[in-house]
Amino acid sequence: MCLIAFAWKAHPDFSLVVAANRDEWYDRPAVPASWWHGHPQIFAGRDLKAGGTWLGISRNGRFAALTNFRDPSDRKADAPSRGALAVDFLTATVSARDFLLAVRENAPRYQGFNLLVSDGQALCYFSSRIGEILAVPPGVHALSNHTLNEPWPKVIRAKSALEAALRENMPAEARRMAIYDLLSSDAKAADEDLPDTGVGHEWERLLSPALIVTDKYGTRCSTVLTISCDGVADFEERSRDQDGNVTGIVHQPFKLG
Repeated sequence: MCLIAFAWKAHPDFSLVVAANRDEWYDRPAVPASWWHGHPQIFAGRDLKAGGTWLGISRNGRFAALTNFRDPSDRKADAPSRGALAVDFLTATVSARDFLLAVRENAPRYQGFNLLVSDGQALCYFSSRIGEILAVPPGVHALSNHTLNEPWPKVIRAKSALEAALRENMPAEARRMAIYDLLSSDAKAADEDLPDTGVGHEWERLLSPALIVTDKYGTRCSTVLTISCDGVADFEERSRDQDGNVTGIVHQPFKLG
């Protein structure tokens, strides 16, 4: 998962709104979101290589999402799967903060990551690069492959677009389309605004849009998740091909609890 824009307790109708793109190598196998065999309380996509997920929700309203921290100079051999962290939270019963306290103890074993988790009462953030646990304040935020709200161009644009989509007078379908429009933007950042994460100038440009399209790596799916204040989750995932086109849609509304 490489871009997550989200609104936490920032709208009168929703406790949480999430707009997310998962970016990955095209040859890494995965399946679209569904209820999981063996963990029937989880609704999420699944990475078939390591068995974890990048974003998911449970029947009782637990939410988890993960992004990698981009730093090619820091690679760990035989590191455990970061996607398993999201699954572990979705199947746990401890609070979001207590879960991240345990994660922090083992974080050095993993490749760099950012983890968002919510138990329904709190939304908490942990970056393995910072090592601090943050209770996310109400508002609109965004996360890519650096720290929370790092002012990369794609992060700034995503926050602004989500804020606009959450205007109270916007009809529900128009809101949904506006959120997918932000996830479908292929606008590249100006060269002078590109971050320097160690992947080279050309890759920084290719990775700068919300929607990434290259021959071997790109946006594999786009997800919009809402949790209403009256306890209804609505999860929609749109799979994408190597040209960024939508090839399939999974839509699952359900009552929490």
